[in-house]
Amino acid sequence: MNLTRRGFLKTSGALSWGAIAANLFTPVLFKQNLFAGNVANNKRLIFIFFRGGADGLNILIPRGDPEYNSDNRPTLFIPDNLAIDSGNGFAQFHPSLQPMMEVYNNSAINGLAGPGNVAVIHRVGYADQSRSHFDSQFYWENGSPGNDALSEGLMYRHLDRTIDLSDINNSFVGAGLSSSQLLALTGPKPIPNFTSAANYNLSGGTAAASRFLGATPGSPDAPNGKGLLGVYGSAPDKVGKIYRSLVHDTGKLMGATISTLQTAVNQGDYVPENGATYPNNSFGNRLQQAAMLIKRTNVKVLGLNLDGWDTHTAQGQITGSQPNLIGQVGLAIQALYRDLQSMWSDVMVVTMTEFGRTSEENGSQGTDHAEASVVFAAGGAVNGGVYNCDSTNWAPNNFGLSPMFQKSGRYLARRTDFRAVMGEMFTRHFGDATGLLDEIMPGYSDAAATNPTDFEFLNYLRTS
Repeated sequence: MNLTRRGFLKTSGALSWGAIAANLFTPVLFKQNLFAGNVANNKRLIFIFFRGGADGLNILIPRGDPEYNSDNRPTLFIPDNLAIDSGNGFAQFHPSLQPMMEVYNNSAINGLAGPGNVAVIHRVGYADQSRSHFDSQFYWENGSPGNDALSEGLMYRHLDRTIDLSDINNSFVGAGLSSSQLLALTGPKPIPNFTSAANYNLSGGTAAASRFLGATPGSPDAPNGKGLLGVYGSAPDKVGKIYRSLVHDTGKLMGATISTLQTAVNQGDYVPENGATYPNNSFGNRLQQAAMLIKRTNVKVLGLNLDGWDTHTAQGQITGSQPNLIGQVGLAIQALYRDLQSMWSDVMVVTMTEFGRTSEENGSQGTDHAEASVVFAAGGAVNGGVYNCDSTNWAPNNFGLSPMFQKSGRYLARRTDFRAVMGEMFTRHFGDATGLLDEIMPGYSDAAATNPTDFEFLNYLRTS
């Protein structure tokens, strides 16, 4: 974010602490070793939220279910000869996912050479599913469905419970690459949010920034401090200055954050490795920035949005709105796999979406809000393949209804709670203790006790 003095004074009342404090410093102010975070391992995560509710039935196609047909989906049905074989004899992929197959392929999965590092998990949702965009996105990001009061994110709580976020060396362990704050990374301690690492600085150049920032005093409470940096010149617990400790510590952390970002950017133009090609749009630009930050900093968790999945009208079959988005997902997974090859064993990519869409096409050549959908997981420790969509677990119920219509006669029924997918990620990828899951996702144990089969780990991640 670029910030002038006039702009700061005009907008500071409306900005969050993270947005304000992060723009009060330049890299030259802090000389600590900002890459030496107090972290137990080198595991990294990129999460991508499919905003709008993705139609999982046209992403991971249940070909073996006769209810997936052109009667139920007149303009959206994907013919068998155009879809991509998953290798399990039941499911197929949308043809736009072809770039992903480079990472999905494996001789044990589909008979083709490759790493087998993509898991595509069908029928993911949660009990008492909300079909409101706002509410369901809120629950996925706070990790506690039904808890409307918890405005704190599950990714934030993972970081907060496993890393000392007050340590200046851990000032940049998470970030949202987004124009709006990601709830998943929101909490009491600031996590930065930006669309461009290069612009995350004071505007006006070094000289102008130096004049605006001023200088810290020679010693605490000395009279020779100047500008905004005088705020942080004296002791953080100065008598009579309420909230000074909070302001002082937040300022130091945000100053260190911007220093880390500018140090990463100043290493030079970023060139993706191994022929990686990112989507040619703002989403692709942010993915490329995520890869750059993973290579050049110790950031642990990065979040992005991919908007446009609310396909009530003209959803598209092979081409169109959703096929274009699916293609971006396929290209994103391929690009990250190639670009982060040297670190792939420590990297994981996971997707989220608030709900799936109706099994029957509507009258506008689209689909409406429903329940369960698809999650992608990719990374060096991922046991690739299709989950929850094969002949052993996709079967009619006692009333003869396909899973596509087992929920309210209209919706695909869930088989796995999204918190089980995330729980496996937190414990097996990051190594979090199982006991932390109730802190990261409040109510986890109670929900698992109520619906135990929904919370069984799918073993989509290797344990060693």
